[in-house]
Amino acid sequence: MTDPNAIQPSALDQLPDRDPEETAEWQASLDAVAREAGPHRAAYLMRRTLERAEAGGVALPKLLETDYVNTIPTSAEPALPGDPEMEARITAWNRWNAAAMVTRGAKHGVGGHIATFASAAWLYETGFNHFFRGKEQDGSGDQLYIQGHASPGIYARAFLDGRLDEAHLDNFRQEAGGNGLPSYPHPRRLPWLWEFPTVSMGLGPLSAIYQARFNRYLTNRGVKDVSASHVWAFLGDGEMDEPESTAALALAAREELDNLTFVINCNLQRLDGPVRANFKIVQELEAQFRGAGWNVVKTLWGSAWDELFALDTTGALVRRLRQVPDAQVQTYQTRDAAYIRQDFFGADPALAEMAKLLSDDKILECFHLSRGGHEARKVYAAYKAAVEHKGAPTVILAQTVKGHTLGEGFASKNANHQMKKLSVDEFKAMRDLLELPIKDSDFTDGVVPYGHPGADSPEVRYLQERRAALGGPAPARRVHPLAPLPAPADKAFAAFDKGSGSQNVATTMAFVRLVKDLVRDKETGKRWVPIVPDEARTFGMESLFPSLGIYSPKGQTYEPVDRDQLMYYKEAKNGQILNEGITEAGSMADFIAASTAYATHGEAMIPFYIFYSMFGWQRTADQMWQLGDQLGRGFLVGATAGRTTLTGEGLQHADGHSPVIAATNPAALSYDPAFAYEIAVIVREGLRRMYGEAKPGEDQNVFYYLTVYNEPLPQPAKPAAPGVDEGIVKGLYRFNTADTAGVTAPANAPRIQLLGSGTAIHWTLEAQRLLAEDWGVAADVWSATSWGELRRDALEADAALLRGEERVPYVRQALQGAEGPVLAVSDYMRQVPDQIAQWVEQDWSSLGADGFGLSDTREAARRHFGVDAPSIVVAALAQLARRGEVKATAVKEAREKYGL
Repeated sequence: MTDPNAIQPSALDQLPDRDPEETAEWQASLDAVAREAGPHRAAYLMRRTLERAEAGGVALPKLLETDYVNTIPTSAEPALPGDPEMEARITAWNRWNAAAMVTRGAKHGVGGHIATFASAAWLYETGFNHFFRGKEQDGSGDQLYIQGHASPGIYARAFLDGRLDEAHLDNFRQEAGGNGLPSYPHPRRLPWLWEFPTVSMGLGPLSAIYQARFNRYLTNRGVKDVSASHVWAFLGDGEMDEPESTAALALAAREELDNLTFVINCNLQRLDGPVRANFKIVQELEAQFRGAGWNVVKTLWGSAWDELFALDTTGALVRRLRQVPDAQVQTYQTRDAAYIRQDFFGADPALAEMAKLLSDDKILECFHLSRGGHEARKVYAAYKAAVEHKGAPTVILAQTVKGHTLGEGFASKNANHQMKKLSVDEFKAMRDLLELPIKDSDFTDGVVPYGHPGADSPEVRYLQERRAALGGPAPARRVHPLAPLPAPADKAFAAFDKGSGSQNVATTMAFVRLVKDLVRDKETGKRWVPIVPDEARTFGMESLFPSLGIYSPKGQTYEPVDRDQLMYYKEAKNGQILNEGITEAGSMADFIAASTAYATHGEAMIPFYIFYSMFGWQRTADQMWQLGDQLGRGFLVGATAGRTTLTGEGLQHADGHSPVIAATNPAALSYDPAFAYEIAVIVREGLRRMYGEAKPGEDQNVFYYLTVYNEPLPQPAKPAAPGVDEGIVKGLYRFNTADTAGVTAPANAPRIQLLGSGTAIHWTLEAQRLLAEDWGVAADVWSATSWGELRRDALEADAALLRGEERVPYVRQALQGAEGPVLAVSDYMRQVPDQIAQWVEQDWSSLGADGFGLSDTREAARRHFGVDAPSIVVAALAQLARRGEVKATAVKEAREKYGL
């Protein structure tokens, strides 16, 4: 049996010991300390030695955990600048108004959260008073990701400095009247205040990392120097359970993003109870962030603990703090001094002796109130250390009490996240604790009053002076007056009008070729931000590597293996392509940062993010909703789209539903172009709408979703008929008729209208030929470039009718007078084309690829789903047979003829 006390082999055993005698002396010294002073002293010395080695640059593995104490000792804390008493009064007013706002709103049943800001007030106030830069100096300032549940505190501060009034606060979570405040940070709902939506847990930290990274990208590419901008992300310790919260920690450390600080409010509670009931979340997070390469600053204990640590001559207090699980710390918060003496101090004789020197009041002050996150000086020291640290991002782990200052009914209670109001008596107790000049008579009819010291009060003047010194109000979103970007030359778009002749070209390739031409544009080329998650070669984008370069803050420190090839893998500090590796979530975070640079930094950027369509909306629809909330602009491109175009890839790669999910996002303009010239028209219109001259009443804050395919097929020339471009943009135009398609059908033949989108139009055109040649049926073929835009227009027409305005949906106008029934076909589930059925006057039917995808050839998959050309023919004949326009037997004959 192996001796558990024996020294186990390690990597060091592979190295020759140049001085075994010296090694033995060190080991003997350690053994002696452990024997004479105890293992705790030995462990202490080893930790301090490792810390010294790390500080001196000695290459050793990092310590993943430190003691459960403040990283910055009291003796090393810098003096708190400004007027601490004034800042305390300001914070008291903000605490009061945040609680009052939610309590008053509770009378209307709209809810709200009180306890989060109560715990985090000093984390925000210290930043607003001393660190967070506004936008009035360089147009960028700092980027603040506010924890969603803390929004009442931010509104309270905006009320104090005059940006909001009582009417706004009374309309918290009541937006329908037009003067309300959204529940959480929602830029689309309050675009002058909020920059970043964060309440979808985990997306805030992920986006903050990529925003800090994008700031470096802008600077390194020479678009704008935003090196002074700092990204602050305020998070909850419970939120860190979300996979997205920690998904990009290594990226931030690898790229040395010292322009980024996470502030994690460790109040030890999530929505239903303790974050780590039987463990310690602070220690877990410290190890996780240190292991990822972050600088970690722990701000755990307030100044009341200084006396206790001074008495801890044996280290017993520090050891006990490491032992006690978080849920028990919460219990101490609610128990009396006698319980704490017995349970905490009674666990160790040395602590029991220490407790004899402490009064009950001292014990309660420490265990009930004194946390590092509740003291401005402690928080200031942590923030200062964070902004001065170079070479790595910083995370501040600030311990607080959830519900702090709200009274014994709130503090550390498991249910406090769901508690929406305080009673009048609780407010009066809070008033006395905060020493606010609010009279009992101000509580009219039991309604808690808002508090304000006056627009010209010392508190407001101080607040405004501090913000002026830091560059203006924060948070604040500013859309700087930007000149519309000049439209690229028509040549890039017109190149697709003639078609590809006999050459087979996939629409994915057509899109890449278009972008390749657009990034060469002298005026706007540098503003394109190509984003791809490690699939550039799949999409034929490797030709962009040497010309644009792949962004890397390190440049290229190696000789690429393919350096002698024309399309070699080129990384560059000023590279334009963001190649993110296998992370759709990271790529979407990139896209969001780039798509909102027009507001964040006053620089219009044109991102396009190209991805496997199956791995876009299905995986990251929450981020696409975030994108819409943040008013982002750009092009999302779902490549290798459709349920039947990926030969052999199978169920989890076969996208038959992304347009359905896209249709749920009001900011998404979803297109399924069939031909290269359609892509050119859509991209040109997208550039005009999002970045050019907007039409009256047109919302520029939209983004485009294009599905493109990997199936090489001949690309036809653009029809010369009038209105084609308008039809492409609006979603439907007639590609050809039975008469112009070169197929022969008898005079007075039955007629049907075939609507196809994306790659399905090719099967539709083949069905047009079969219908004419085999069954004497004339079919007109329409290209449905956007079922979603047709529906959006129809819904707007319906709404106009309810207002008494006469409007006919575009789809009805386009199909007006078209003979026969309509059969719609797509490579997606039937729900995609069916979304316009109610506005089509003709008889309607549809075909689609419903169900799970499968591995096989394209032809076999299309036969399986019943969307290939023969299946379309059978479906068309069935429609006509129901109308009595062809014989009923024709349907059976067609099935037998085509082997269906």
